[in-house]
Amino acid sequence: MGLYRIGYYILRNIDPPHKVTFNLHWSETFAALKHYNYRLWFIGQMVSLMGTWMQATAQGYLIYQITRSTNYLGLVGFMAGVPTLLFSLFGGWIADRISRRTLLVITQSAMLVLAFILAALDFANIVKPWHILVLAFLLGIANAFDAPARISFVLELVDRAEMDNAIALNSTMYNIATVVGPSVAGLTYAAFGAAWCFTLNGLSFVAVIVALLLMHIKLEPQPMHSSTAREEIAEGVRYVFSNPLVMALIGAVGMVNFFGFGFLNLLPAWATDVLHSGVTTNGLLISARGFGALVSALMLASLGSQRLRGKLWMLGSLIMPVALFIFACVGWLPLSLGSLVIIGWSMMLMTNNNNTLVQTEVPDALRGRVMGVYAMVMNGSYTIGELATGVFAQRFGAPATAIVCAVIMFVFAVIAWVYFPFIHQHG
Repeated sequence: MGLYRIGYYILRNIDPPHKVTFNLHWSETFAALKHYNYRLWFIGQMVSLMGTWMQATAQGYLIYQITRSTNYLGLVGFMAGVPTLLFSLFGGWIADRISRRTLLVITQSAMLVLAFILAALDFANIVKPWHILVLAFLLGIANAFDAPARISFVLELVDRAEMDNAIALNSTMYNIATVVGPSVAGLTYAAFGAAWCFTLNGLSFVAVIVALLLMHIKLEPQPMHSSTAREEIAEGVRYVFSNPLVMALIGAVGMVNFFGFGFLNLLPAWATDVLHSGVTTNGLLISARGFGALVSALMLASLGSQRLRGKLWMLGSLIMPVALFIFACVGWLPLSLGSLVIIGWSMMLMTNNNNTLVQTEVPDALRGRVMGVYAMVMNGSYTIGELATGVFAQRFGAPATAIVCAVIMFVFAVIAWVYFPFIHQHG
């Protein structure tokens, strides 16, 4: 009841001049699926993301099983994320200059090859920690070019009127994959080993590549470019710094990914050392977080055009650290799973609305470059957060790390409430 009252107070009083109505329109939940291209994208991405989560779950548990070190858990994330810091801005520039579908086919094909290489190494029983680190780095390079194109691709698949719904459904399919992928990975790993998780991930990329090739994308003539890559990238960066709303939201996604998602990288250690269990429990923990996020994403998809995005962002920013604090203080599996459901639900209120509010604000001509900045901050902060939380947990333990992250995120939520009022004023 306490969290309900907090949420009710925020939604009713955070923006007094406007009456808040909270009506779910289930008929609008899947509005974007009426578009042929988006249906292909949804199905292909759903399959591919399940494979991605299978690999991520198996890879984290495998390297922890080999090394018994949370430092390595953080290092895998760091190696995967460094390329996003180096290349995401350039990836955003590329996404504004060539066909995003072509770019996505290239990046998804590269990810397919890397998954099969890791599977082959494990099948041959020669996989070493450095193999996983190198392949994570190469996967990060592919993702640095994939993410800006993937995030900004939505407007080529639906009409602008369905953009909010399409973004929410993107989150829905991501979180369905988060629920299913880790659970299947845990069972597959326990029964057949990590190599089959990596193999299934490689096969899953075929679905999204085929979907991309089957789409009917209208080719827009590319404008003549007289500026250099550096000048055009700088134009996108200047726009971010000149727009207070976009700047605040990109900063917020950095905080969430550093202290929220960064901590979730420690779940393999949590399953082993705190809950004294194994790989199946690790999959359940990740799936619980994904289930909460899935419920949140479906809720957001059903809201239609209601002006609640900013208010729900504020609500999520306050509930998430409270749930994380509770998670840090318990060592009982049912309560841990329940806490992770709430963490996932509240995180999605922030991340989904971050994406929607930024995409609504950004002009089409700068979309790829601005989303390149967004992807750089999002993935870069996650990368550094994984490394920092891994090092901190190695010294002080995973529960202490979770408490610190929860406290910092709660302080940030209060600061955002007081100093960023323009967030909750946007729908």
